Amino acid sequence: MGRVRGDRYEVRELTDGWSLLESEPGALEGPPPADVGAWSPAEVPGTVAGALGLHDSSVLDGRDWWFRTRFDATPASAGEELVLALAGIATLSEVYLNGQPIAAGESMFASYEVDVGDLVHDGDNELAICCRALGPRLKERRKPRARWRTKLVSEGNLRFFRTMLLGRAPGFAPGPAVVGPWRPVRLERRRGAVLDALRLRPSVQGATGVLAVSANLRALLGAPAATGATIELARGDHVHRGELTVSGSGGVSGELRIDDVARWWPHTHGEPALYDATLSVGEQTFELGRVGFRTLDPGADLERDGIQLMINDTPVFARGAVWTPLDLRRPDAEDADLRRVLGLVVEAGMNMVRVPGIGCYESERFHDLCDELGILVWQDFMFANLDYPESDPDFMSTVEREARALMDQLGGRPSTAVFCGGSEVAQQIAMLGLDPALAGGPLYGELLPDVVGDAGLDAAYVPSTPWGGELPFRPERGVANYYGVGAYLRPLEDARRADVKFAAECLAFANVPDEAALEAIDAPGGLTPNHPRWKAGVPRDAGAGWDFDDVRDHYLRLLFGVDPVALRWVDQERYVALSQFVSGEVMAEVFGEWRRAESRCGGGLVLWLTDLVLGAGWGLLDARGEPKVAYHHLRRALAPVAVWTVDEGLGGIAIHVANDGAQPLKGELRVALYRDLEVVVAEETIGLEVEARGHYADNVERVLGRFVDAGWAYRFGPPAQDLIIVSLEEVGGSGAGVMSQDVRLPAGRPTAREPAERLGVTASLRRGRDGGATVTVASRRFLYGARIDVPGFRPRDDAFSVEPGHERTIDLTPTAPGAEPARGTIAALNLAGRVPCEVTEP
Repeated sequence: MGRVRGDRYEVRELTDGWSLLESEPGALEGPPPADVGAWSPAEVPGTVAGALGLHDSSVLDGRDWWFRTRFDATPASAGEELVLALAGIATLSEVYLNGQPIAAGESMFASYEVDVGDLVHDGDNELAICCRALGPRLKERRKPRARWRTKLVSEGNLRFFRTMLLGRAPGFAPGPAVVGPWRPVRLERRRGAVLDALRLRPSVQGATGVLAVSANLRALLGAPAATGATIELARGDHVHRGELTVSGSGGVSGELRIDDVARWWPHTHGEPALYDATLSVGEQTFELGRVGFRTLDPGADLERDGIQLMINDTPVFARGAVWTPLDLRRPDAEDADLRRVLGLVVEAGMNMVRVPGIGCYESERFHDLCDELGILVWQDFMFANLDYPESDPDFMSTVEREARALMDQLGGRPSTAVFCGGSEVAQQIAMLGLDPALAGGPLYGELLPDVVGDAGLDAAYVPSTPWGGELPFRPERGVANYYGVGAYLRPLEDARRADVKFAAECLAFANVPDEAALEAIDAPGGLTPNHPRWKAGVPRDAGAGWDFDDVRDHYLRLLFGVDPVALRWVDQERYVALSQFVSGEVMAEVFGEWRRAESRCGGGLVLWLTDLVLGAGWGLLDARGEPKVAYHHLRRALAPVAVWTVDEGLGGIAIHVANDGAQPLKGELRVALYRDLEVVVAEETIGLEVEARGHYADNVERVLGRFVDAGWAYRFGPPAQDLIIVSLEEVGGSGAGVMSQDVRLPAGRPTAREPAERLGVTASLRRGRDGGATVTVASRRFLYGARIDVPGFRPRDDAFSVEPGHERTIDLTPTAPGAEPARGTIAALNLAGRVPCEVTEP
């Protein structure tokens, strides 16, 4: 349940004064003197790549690396315990204190606590950490032999080592490999008593919340033995207390019951209510973190229906993205960076992230924030594609310790929803024609589910993704990795035809970032879509003759009717603008299919949230953490309160409204049809009420009260309308109080660019309160794909459209403290040039 801190503890982060030395593998048996070799400054937590700027994983894995610092301390006094806590070192590690070896390991995911009370000198001390070369170990002949091979990594023997595959995957993450003390190093002085093996398990029984508590209490020398303990849960002004029993051996146990408990919800569906937990033993207090109460039902039949989440007895459409470390040079992200990026997840209407098996386990702070912000977590164990040596007892013992440590970290967290054995193992086996039973062997079918079961967590377990059926990569059963729309170049209609039940990965596109991110690549001679530095950021399947630029280009041709190659030849700027836009439009269409009430899809997670390097990667955010155009398309499609349309062919244009929130929705649904992207040919408004956490469905022609061939499916003649606007508005809004809006273009997307005078576009920029600003864009004719550029500010919405004769006001937030809006410009896909906007006083 997290790292317990007592009020009598002193915790010191050893972050200062670190330096780094490179040496030949095995050349130094112990730490060298500080005056030997060329030491470089380093950061801890950090990596070799972060300190030296190296990216070549063969170099990083091919050398020994020594980290060294000095610190002042005093030995432990009577009644104290002095512990050196090492939260994570990648990967083959040795730790020395004052020249003496005190710890060693072979797992990036292991943490260590070493009692150093008698080893610390009074005054100056030296701590040294060696990360031994992994490369030579990867070349060794190992048993058992692999039953299959994968192209995911170039070194198959990585299956024997507990380390991250990101940084060692040539197609999409070739480097840098993570080498070094990547997690914090702390010196912790404890007094009084120590709380070990803490287990908090919240549950809900009717309207009552029940917190079961168990732990071991260890009194240090001279501390009185405890005879009782009190558990306290606080939320606002409400405090709930319960008495616990303490056995003679120090075992703490009991439960606290809360009537009318406040339930935790994903942020899309309600408030993520949390209680601060505190344990008191005598005069000593332990902060236990925060707990939340909720029920979770993953669905009845994983093999058939995949994951169909019921949270607090309510169906929840899970949507979000696959999480990756924000920076491979420093995988343990700063709290502020985590909060900013997870805040963007919330703003996008996403309610789930997946920590994938190709990455690393995330920090306590990450999970704290997911609890706080109401973001569900799909947590993989760190396995992917490889044939791990599950017949090796030592390996399995290491994995069991790793898995049980994860249960200790995540146990009782309301955000933890799914545990998964790993990524693409069952698919790999099935595609190679091997025995499907290999996917449910001792590792995925026994050890990992047993550990999850023993932990008593209210979470689902999935052996691998994809999973379900004789061939797990078929999307209509179980959990899918869905790339029909995407890498397999299927038409958009395949999103429904595939009958996906849950997509644990989907919709991987080479999403083009904004101009500032492209300029930061700083390519000699200027960056072009075929420049090597552009291509370095584009994912590809190892050994394939195509990359994900080609996938995006396929849908550019499909949706916009242009030849991408010819367009790149004559107008690279236009090619980039359309490319930025197209992947988001595709994603929004697919999620519109999946989010319908009639759909049997329980959710989808885009691959992935944040790019590892600058460029057109899979990320919805670029490597700086800034939103791409695709992000904004999904933000509108996934909003808790949203309206969208689906082209049902001869069935017309269906309208869907979702109200995920905890309160009933009362508003107006307005449908407007336009000809020549300007002239109103039909308009109607109806009152609308949608129950809390409910859905409403309708049809354009039913709202209008007559047949108009809205989707131009019958083709009796030219289209009577080329633009359909469907708006969900506040009562009496008349376009001013728009809660959500959808645009459909039955005759095709406008590709001609017109001058601002012809479109009637105007824009204004206003300073707002709290350092923000707003931009208002108005247009007489339809403005398609409008982009806002105000230096120093990020628009809350972007790549939006403006209904003819209407305006849109967009909030801007500063990207740096003290930023002042002065001027900006507006661009659009059907606008020639840019429209300036100057600041006016509020």
